[in-house]
Amino acid sequence: MTVLLIDTGLANTASVAAALVRAGATVVRSHDPARVAEAPFVVMPGVGHFGAGMAALADRGLVDPLRARIAAGRPTLGICLGLQLWASSSAEAPGVAGLWVLPAAVAALRPGPGPRARVPHLGWAGVRADPGCRLLTGGAANFAHSDALDAVPPGWSALWATHAGRPFVAAVERGRVLGCQLHPELSGAWGQQLIARWLDDRPAVPAPAGPVGPRIVPCLDVRDGRVVKGVRFQGLRDAGDPVAQARAYAAQGADELVILDVSATAEGRAAATATVAAVRAVLPVPLTVGGGVRTEADAARLLAAGADKVATNTAAVRDPALLGRLAGRFGVQCTVLALDAARRPDGPGWEVVIAAGTTRTGRDALDWAREAVDRGAGELLLTSWDRDGTGEGYDTELLAAMRAAVPVPIIASGGARTPVHMARALGAGADALLAASIFHDGLLTVDQLKTALRAEGVEVRQ
Repeated sequence: MTVLLIDTGLANTASVAAALVRAGATVVRSHDPARVAEAPFVVMPGVGHFGAGMAALADRGLVDPLRARIAAGRPTLGICLGLQLWASSSAEAPGVAGLWVLPAAVAALRPGPGPRARVPHLGWAGVRADPGCRLLTGGAANFAHSDALDAVPPGWSALWATHAGRPFVAAVERGRVLGCQLHPELSGAWGQQLIARWLDDRPAVPAPAGPVGPRIVPCLDVRDGRVVKGVRFQGLRDAGDPVAQARAYAAQGADELVILDVSATAEGRAAATATVAAVRAVLPVPLTVGGGVRTEADAARLLAAGADKVATNTAAVRDPALLGRLAGRFGVQCTVLALDAARRPDGPGWEVVIAAGTTRTGRDALDWAREAVDRGAGELLLTSWDRDGTGEGYDTELLAAMRAAVPVPIIASGGARTPVHMARALGAGADALLAASIFHDGLLTVDQLKTALRAEGVEVRQ
């Protein structure tokens, strides 16, 4: 079967295309109104701003064809912003009218206490289906958003999730029309099965909401197309093929994956897009890519190759406005600040280090994190330079101080060796746990680590 993937420049479509191909579809990318109207299957993905999304649809003459095919019940799948644009309006863009496919407004998520109530809402959440759902069923799904519908119009059935104790619409369906606030293409086997059901028009088997918890995130430090590992970014040794490792980690239950080109900044070159594309083809969970991201064009190239989020470190320190430009174009949920922090040698606190750990800036790490979030960073990848590769455990003092400083999700990095280290990091305020050596050295697989964390009293996604 052939699926038309609407390509308006407002989505990192590589993830969606890869999932469709894995489901047996042939993918055609187009924004031609006539083709959108006539295609047997249409997918409408999107990331970024509601106002920019509606402007892109209007500029390409897609408003009427999309309204007509959805009203006729022709197979159409909207993902993330692609679903939000079906609404009447959004709090993100006051005064901008949506497609009015759903006569309901998109509301801003509100932050709350606890690791599952950050905004943007990034990661996994349990989802539960209305009794009338046919394609949708309970489980655990992946999200990356700051806004959502909180009501469902008559005639639609819904899948629900909860953020900060409040329910929101995770997905809606009516016949062959399916709209997902969640990202099915990044929701592992559960999401892949949902895509297959939509294509084949097969009913789901009812299931309850699945368990979720902190994200376990293997990290692939890549140099010249190979995974490497060192201590404090030095003494790099070969640790394998990134595609093979990504496939293995996904099969073991990894919740996300990070690729960092550890030599990109020092050598003045961007992360290898070929490696990103090859990993994307086998990876059904979110992928963050960093290393040498200096411009919007660098980020756009990585997103087009298959990244879902981009991380920037040195370039953002040298040009803080970069974070605002990235967030404005791709959304805060795509914009990650990679912050490498080292304890000050002559006093309390931590300073920012850049250029793969080779340069101490003297800048206070907590102050820089606050500024970065104000400028548009939606997530923090926090690495303790002192602990990186040592196996001594995360710097929990640093994590606790950073948790008190910023409201966005924090990925802890640097020093993990045991499940106890990880449990302590969660207690200090981490929302996700990044590790490399523990997996690359064969100490534990991802599923073994999750079993050990359950024994420590930590709930994790099955």
